[in-house]
Amino acid sequence: MDARQRGVEEAAVAKIASPQAKRVHYESRRRGDDKVLTGRIMAIAAQKRRYGYRRIHVLLQREGWLTNHKRIWRLYSKAALSVRKRRRKRIACVERKLLPVPTGPNQSGSMDVVGDGLAYGRRFHCLTVVDDDTRECLAIEVDTSLPGLRVKQVFERLREMRGSPTSITVDNGSQFAGKVLDAWADEVGVMLSFVCPGRPVANAYIESFNARFRDECLNEHGFVSMHHTKRLIEQWRIEYNTERPHSSLGYLAPVQFAQAHEAKEFLASDSNCAPY
Repeated sequence: MDARQRGVEEAAVAKIASPQAKRVHYESRRRGDDKVLTGRIMAIAAQKRRYGYRRIHVLLQREGWLTNHKRIWRLYSKAALSVRKRRRKRIACVERKLLPVPTGPNQSGSMDVVGDGLAYGRRFHCLTVVDDDTRECLAIEVDTSLPGLRVKQVFERLREMRGSPTSITVDNGSQFAGKVLDAWADEVGVMLSFVCPGRPVANAYIESFNARFRDECLNEHGFVSMHHTKRLIEQWRIEYNTERPHSSLGYLAPVQFAQAHEAKEFLASDSNCAPY
Protein backbone atom coordinates (compact mmCIF):
# COMPACT_ATOMS: atom_id res chain seq x y z
CA MET A 1 0.00 0.00 0.00
CA ASP A 2 1.50 3.35 -1.04
CA ALA A 3 1.29 6.59 0.92
CA ARG A 4 -1.59 7.92 -1.16
CA GLN A 5 -3.82 4.87 -0.53
CA ARG A 6 -2.93 4.95 3.21
CA GLY A 7 -3.90 8.62 3.39
CA VAL A 8 -7.27 7.91 1.72
CA GLU A 9 -8.03 5.11 4.22
CA GLU A 10 -7.06 7.29 7.19
CA ALA A 11 -9.37 10.03 5.96
CA ALA A 12 -12.24 7.55 5.60
CA VAL A 13 -11.74 6.16 9.11
CA ALA A 14 -11.53 9.68 10.56
CA LYS A 15 -14.74 10.68 8.80
CA ILE A 16 -16.62 7.68 10.22
CA ALA A 17 -15.25 8.09 13.75
CA SER A 18 -15.69 11.84 13.96
CA PRO A 19 -16.89 14.23 11.25
CA GLN A 20 -14.68 16.96 12.67
CA ALA A 21 -11.48 14.87 12.64
CA LYS A 22 -9.23 15.39 9.65
CA ARG A 23 -6.62 12.72 10.30
CA VAL A 24 -5.91 9.96 12.86
CA HIS A 25 -2.26 9.91 13.89
CA TYR A 26 -0.40 8.30 16.79
CA GLU A 27 1.01 10.77 19.27
CA SER A 28 3.81 9.64 21.57
CA ARG A 29 2.96 9.78 25.27
CA ARG A 30 6.59 9.56 26.34
CA ARG A 31 7.35 12.24 28.87
CA GLY A 32 9.87 14.91 28.03
CA ASP A 33 11.94 14.60 31.20
CA ASP A 34 14.09 11.69 29.98
CA LYS A 35 17.15 13.95 29.89
CA VAL A 36 16.64 15.05 33.48
CA LEU A 37 16.04 11.49 34.68
CA THR A 38 19.02 10.16 32.72
CA GLY A 39 21.19 12.82 34.30
CA ARG A 40 20.06 11.76 37.78
CA ILE A 41 20.64 8.07 36.96
CA MET A 42 24.15 8.87 35.75
CA ALA A 43 24.87 10.92 38.88
CA ILE A 44 23.81 8.03 41.17
CA ALA A 45 25.75 5.51 39.05
CA ALA A 46 28.86 7.68 39.26
CA GLN A 47 28.57 7.79 43.04
CA LYS A 48 27.52 4.14 43.51
CA ARG A 49 29.60 2.50 40.82
CA ARG A 50 28.65 -1.08 41.74
CA TYR A 51 24.88 -0.49 41.88
CA GLY A 52 22.77 -1.99 39.09
CA TYR A 53 19.59 -0.46 37.68
CA ARG A 54 17.31 -2.11 40.25
CA ARG A 55 19.05 -0.52 43.23
CA ILE A 56 19.22 2.81 41.37
CA HIS A 57 15.47 2.50 40.77
CA VAL A 58 14.88 2.06 44.51
CA LEU A 59 16.98 5.15 45.29
CA LEU A 60 15.07 7.18 42.70
CA GLN A 61 11.76 6.09 44.23
CA ARG A 62 12.99 7.29 47.62
CA GLU A 63 13.69 10.68 46.01
CA GLY A 64 10.13 10.86 44.68
CA TRP A 65 10.55 9.83 41.04
CA LEU A 66 7.33 8.13 39.91
CA THR A 67 8.58 5.78 37.24
CA ASN A 68 8.77 2.02 36.76
CA HIS A 69 11.81 -0.20 36.49
CA LYS A 70 11.35 -0.74 32.73
CA ARG A 71 11.93 2.92 32.00
CA ILE A 72 14.95 3.00 34.32
CA TRP A 73 16.37 -0.05 32.55
CA ARG A 74 15.87 1.61 29.13
CA LEU A 75 17.62 4.83 30.13
CA TYR A 76 20.28 2.97 32.15
CA SER A 77 21.14 0.74 29.18
CA LYS A 78 21.03 3.64 26.71
CA ALA A 79 23.60 5.46 28.85
CA ALA A 80 25.83 2.33 28.83
CA LEU A 81 25.97 2.12 32.62
CA SER A 82 25.72 -1.66 32.99
CA VAL A 83 27.95 -2.98 35.79
CA ARG A 84 30.52 -5.54 34.76
CA LYS A 85 30.64 -8.58 36.96
CA ARG A 86 34.05 -9.15 38.46
CA ARG A 87 35.55 -12.59 38.04
CA ARG A 88 35.04 -14.92 40.96
CA LYS A 89 37.47 -17.52 42.15
CA ARG A 90 36.47 -21.04 41.21
CA ILE A 91 34.95 -22.91 44.13
CA ALA A 92 35.18 -26.65 44.49
CA CYS A 93 31.96 -28.59 44.01
CA VAL A 94 30.71 -29.51 47.46
CA GLU A 95 27.37 -30.49 48.90
CA ARG A 96 25.49 -27.36 49.89
CA LYS A 97 23.17 -27.54 52.86
CA LEU A 98 20.41 -25.05 53.54
CA LEU A 99 21.11 -22.82 56.53
CA PRO A 100 18.41 -22.59 59.19
CA VAL A 101 16.34 -19.49 58.49
CA PRO A 102 16.21 -17.12 61.50
CA THR A 103 12.78 -15.80 62.44
CA GLY A 104 13.86 -12.64 64.24
CA PRO A 105 16.74 -10.27 64.93
CA ASN A 106 19.61 -11.23 67.23
CA GLN A 107 18.84 -14.95 67.07
CA SER A 108 21.81 -16.01 64.98
CA GLY A 109 24.82 -14.17 63.64
CA SER A 110 27.79 -14.89 61.42
CA MET A 111 31.35 -13.61 61.40
CA ASP A 112 34.47 -13.94 59.29
CA VAL A 113 37.80 -12.21 58.58
CA VAL A 114 38.52 -10.44 55.28
CA GLY A 115 42.05 -9.38 54.31
CA ASP A 116 43.29 -6.46 52.20
CA GLY A 117 46.27 -4.11 51.99
CA LEU A 118 47.27 -0.47 52.26
CA ALA A 119 48.65 1.45 49.28
CA TYR A 120 52.25 0.84 50.35
CA GLY A 121 51.73 -2.91 50.82
CA ARG A 122 51.04 -3.41 54.52
CA ARG A 123 48.30 -5.96 55.13
CA PHE A 124 45.28 -5.45 57.37
CA HIS A 125 42.34 -7.62 58.42
CA CYS A 126 38.63 -6.88 58.86
CA LEU A 127 36.45 -8.83 61.29
CA THR A 128 32.93 -8.70 59.81
CA VAL A 129 29.85 -9.51 61.91
CA VAL A 130 26.29 -9.68 60.52
CA ASP A 131 22.83 -10.48 61.86
CA ASP A 132 21.47 -13.38 59.80
CA ASP A 133 17.87 -12.16 59.96
CA THR A 134 18.07 -8.41 59.33
CA ARG A 135 21.36 -8.62 57.37
CA GLU A 136 22.65 -5.69 59.44
CA CYS A 137 26.41 -5.39 59.60
CA LEU A 138 26.88 -5.11 63.35
CA ALA A 139 30.61 -4.42 63.26
CA ILE A 140 33.68 -4.28 61.03
CA GLU A 141 36.76 -4.33 63.22
CA VAL A 142 39.88 -3.28 61.30
CA ASP A 143 43.49 -3.83 62.34
CA THR A 144 46.75 -5.44 61.30
CA SER A 145 46.12 -8.32 63.74
CA LEU A 146 42.84 -9.71 65.13
CA PRO A 147 43.52 -12.45 67.71
CA GLY A 148 40.83 -14.23 69.72
CA LEU A 149 41.00 -11.69 72.55
CA ARG A 150 40.16 -8.87 70.13
CA VAL A 151 37.21 -10.85 68.76
CA LYS A 152 35.95 -11.34 72.31
CA GLN A 153 36.18 -7.58 72.98
CA VAL A 154 34.12 -6.84 69.85
CA PHE A 155 31.38 -9.21 70.98
CA GLU A 156 31.41 -7.78 74.48
CA ARG A 157 30.65 -4.38 72.96
CA LEU A 158 27.85 -5.81 70.83
CA ARG A 159 26.48 -7.70 73.84
CA GLU A 160 26.18 -4.45 75.81
CA MET A 161 24.42 -2.77 72.86
CA ARG A 162 21.91 -5.45 71.82
CA GLY A 163 22.34 -8.57 73.97
CA SER A 164 23.77 -11.96 73.03
CA PRO A 165 22.62 -13.97 70.00
CA THR A 166 21.69 -17.61 70.46
CA SER A 167 24.33 -18.82 68.01
CA ILE A 168 27.20 -17.50 65.89
CA THR A 169 28.36 -19.28 62.74
CA VAL A 170 32.13 -19.18 62.14
CA ASP A 171 34.82 -20.97 60.17
CA ASN A 172 37.81 -22.77 61.67
CA GLY A 173 40.19 -19.82 61.73
CA SER A 174 42.57 -19.41 64.64
CA GLN A 175 40.64 -16.32 65.86
CA PHE A 176 37.48 -18.38 66.35
CA ALA A 177 38.73 -21.86 67.29
CA GLY A 178 40.97 -20.75 70.15
CA LYS A 179 40.43 -21.09 73.89
CA VAL A 180 39.61 -17.39 74.51
CA LEU A 181 36.47 -17.26 72.37
CA ASP A 182 35.41 -20.75 73.41
CA ALA A 183 35.56 -19.82 77.10
CA TRP A 184 33.67 -16.57 76.47
CA ALA A 185 30.90 -18.33 74.51
CA ASP A 186 30.50 -20.90 77.28
CA GLU A 187 30.34 -18.15 79.91
CA VAL A 188 27.63 -16.06 78.19
CA GLY A 189 25.67 -19.01 76.76
CA VAL A 190 26.33 -18.48 73.05
CA MET A 191 26.72 -21.51 70.76
CA LEU A 192 29.62 -21.32 68.31
CA SER A 193 28.56 -23.17 65.17
CA PHE A 194 31.64 -24.18 63.14
CA VAL A 195 31.33 -24.93 59.42
CA CYS A 196 33.05 -27.97 57.95
CA PRO A 197 36.73 -27.31 57.11
CA GLY A 198 37.22 -26.26 53.49
CA ARG A 199 33.54 -25.41 52.99
CA PRO A 200 33.12 -21.64 53.38
CA VAL A 201 29.88 -21.76 51.35
CA ALA A 202 28.27 -23.35 54.42
CA ASN A 203 28.45 -19.89 56.03
CA ALA A 204 26.49 -18.27 53.21
CA TYR A 205 25.20 -15.20 55.08
CA ILE A 206 28.64 -13.81 55.87
CA GLU A 207 30.12 -14.95 52.54
CA SER A 208 27.42 -13.00 50.70
CA PHE A 209 28.10 -9.92 52.82
CA ASN A 210 31.87 -10.22 52.34
CA ALA A 211 31.39 -10.30 48.55
CA ARG A 212 29.44 -7.00 48.70
CA PHE A 213 31.96 -5.53 51.14
CA ARG A 214 34.90 -6.31 48.87
CA ASP A 215 33.14 -5.29 45.65
CA GLU A 216 31.64 -2.01 46.86
CA CYS A 217 34.18 -0.88 49.45
CA LEU A 218 37.59 -2.56 49.46
CA ASN A 219 37.94 -2.66 45.68
CA GLU A 220 36.66 0.89 45.26
CA HIS A 221 39.18 2.67 47.51
CA GLY A 222 42.91 3.05 47.82
CA PHE A 223 43.75 3.02 51.53
CA VAL A 224 46.74 5.15 52.54
CA SER A 225 46.80 4.65 56.32
CA MET A 226 45.02 2.67 59.04
CA HIS A 227 43.14 5.78 60.18
CA HIS A 228 41.97 6.44 56.61
CA THR A 229 41.00 2.77 56.21
CA LYS A 230 38.93 2.62 59.40
CA ARG A 231 37.11 5.86 58.57
CA LEU A 232 36.13 4.82 55.03
CA ILE A 233 35.08 1.32 56.07
CA GLU A 234 32.93 2.62 58.93
CA GLN A 235 31.27 5.13 56.58
CA TRP A 236 30.49 2.31 54.16
CA ARG A 237 29.13 0.10 56.99
CA ILE A 238 26.71 2.83 58.10
CA GLU A 239 25.60 3.44 54.52
CA TYR A 240 25.13 -0.32 53.98
CA ASN A 241 22.86 -0.54 57.04
CA THR A 242 20.83 2.62 56.51
CA GLU A 243 20.69 3.30 52.75
CA ARG A 244 21.73 0.39 50.54
CA PRO A 245 18.71 -1.49 49.11
CA HIS A 246 19.05 -5.21 49.90
CA SER A 247 17.46 -7.56 47.36
CA SER A 248 16.72 -10.36 49.86
CA LEU A 249 14.85 -7.86 52.08
CA GLY A 250 12.52 -6.62 49.36
CA TYR A 251 14.96 -3.81 48.53
CA LEU A 252 14.71 -2.32 52.00
CA ALA A 253 17.85 -1.26 53.82
CA PRO A 254 18.71 -3.59 56.76
CA VAL A 255 17.79 -0.95 59.36
CA GLN A 256 14.44 -0.34 57.64
CA PHE A 257 13.76 -4.08 57.66
CA ALA A 258 14.65 -4.31 61.36
CA GLN A 259 12.34 -1.38 62.19
CA ALA A 260 9.50 -2.97 60.21
CA HIS A 261 10.01 -6.21 62.15
CA GLU A 262 9.92 -4.34 65.47
CA ALA A 263 6.71 -2.56 64.45
CA LYS A 264 5.13 -5.89 63.45
CA GLU A 265 6.13 -7.48 66.75
CA PHE A 266 4.72 -4.50 68.69
CA LEU A 267 1.37 -4.66 66.87
CA ALA A 268 1.17 -8.42 67.44
CA SER A 269 1.87 -8.08 71.16
CA ASP A 270 -0.55 -5.16 71.46
CA SER A 271 -3.36 -7.13 69.80
CA ASN A 272 -2.76 -10.05 72.20
CA CYS A 273 -3.13 -7.87 75.27
CA ALA A 274 -6.40 -8.39 77.16
CA PRO A 275 -8.71 -5.33 77.35
CA TYR A 276 -9.13 -3.60 80.69
